[in-house]
Amino acid sequence: MRIGELAARAGTTTRTLRYYESRGLLPARRGGNGYRTYDEGDLKLLRQIRTLQDFGFDLEETRPFVECLRAGHPEGDSCPASLAVYRRKLAELDSLIGELQAVRAEIGVRLASADEPPPLCELGGREL
Repeated sequence: MRIGELAARAGTTTRTLRYYESRGLLPARRGGNGYRTYDEGDLKLLRQIRTLQDFGFDLEETRPFVECLRAGHPEGDSCPASLAVYRRKLAELDSLIGELQAVRAEIGVRLASADEPPPLCELGGREL
């Protein structure tokens, strides 16, 4: 298939595909007519990249998964390098979750403090 068809089937743009090609994530094969040519394996690579990016992986973090697929593994996450990226990402997410929980707790304390009624003044009314 040509670049436009691959882009349409992958739900991306030809510009993105050219960028992936320049980064070495997508093969740069050319037909006899000089046009880029792709196959179903390339579509699988793109779907792997897109899924990982949807999960918050940056483009460079997808490289081990792409290389795993290129090595002939049916899934991109069955190689040691891919598993290492998964482990790093989980540690990163755990850290972010911890930070968010701390922020949530602080906001809860501030909300509880702000919700308390103001103290009564000496004359029996509320302070202004």
